[in-house]
Amino acid sequence: MTRDHGGGIDAATARWGGARADWLDLSTGINPIPYPLPPLPPECWTALPDRAAQAALIEAARRFWTVPEGAGILAAPGASALIARIPLTAAGKRVTIPGPTYNEHAASFRAAGWQVAESGLSDAAVIVHPNNPDGRFHERPPDAPLTVIDESFCDIAPDRSHVAQATRPGVLVLKSFGKFWGLAGLRLGFAIGDPALLDRLADALGPWAVSGAALHVGTLALGDRQWAEDTRRRLADDARRLDALVVAAGAQVAGGTPLFRLYRTEDAADWKDRLARHQILGRTFPYSRTWLRLGLPSPEGFDRLARALT
Repeated sequence: MTRDHGGGIDAATARWGGARADWLDLSTGINPIPYPLPPLPPECWTALPDRAAQAALIEAARRFWTVPEGAGILAAPGASALIARIPLTAAGKRVTIPGPTYNEHAASFRAAGWQVAESGLSDAAVIVHPNNPDGRFHERPPDAPLTVIDESFCDIAPDRSHVAQATRPGVLVLKSFGKFWGLAGLRLGFAIGDPALLDRLADALGPWAVSGAALHVGTLALGDRQWAEDTRRRLADDARRLDALVVAAGAQVAGGTPLFRLYRTEDAADWKDRLARHQILGRTFPYSRTWLRLGLPSPEGFDRLARALT
């Protein structure tokens, strides 16, 4: 299976030229205005992460996401680390993953020997909520012995979260820190849900899975509700601004979230090439010749995108 992703500026420079610093990367759904990094204590780098720091992060996560009593929380070095290990720590033969969606889930289950289907009853089910790349929400999560609800982009709409389902046996709700907080390089993610499943995942990750820096920054960021509220408003405003620019250039809105927008074009590859000639990287998909996905530009990036589109 093709495991295509956003990013890949090095490949873009090889194809279209320019230096890495010249490029505006709109191929991901990462907040372009990240949470401001605080000064980090030296022990973040020099000492093994201690239990107190891990406990503080888990408590901050429990408060931020209003995690119900009875559901556990596991911090990990990115949601992708959890996605790769979940199929290896569960029993079953068939998983249902409705598509098109984020391709790492199917790739990870296939690598672990599972059969992947888009519909029907299975030993496991996965939904991405809101979905990537079209942004659709799932009103009700599936009911399977193992149910994975990937909420990597759901912090833009906390009222739509299915975290209340995390007390059900076999349920895991995944959260990504890198998207909404814009700190993808910190490598921090969370699984919320069935404590027995989380214990197996913790064993698979091993000790000290999350760095001292990620524990420190994550605890502060998850406790900063005002920043989160302000960011949701800004992302919504910027998404509307991006839509206006791209629609005026001839595309149609096909979906998305406030962190990324999906457009329908006559020829997505042509649009991607046109933008790339201005050192702006968009995202196309192997299963659609018309879909173009763009992340939000930085404040100075909007003018640059407008010039490229005209």
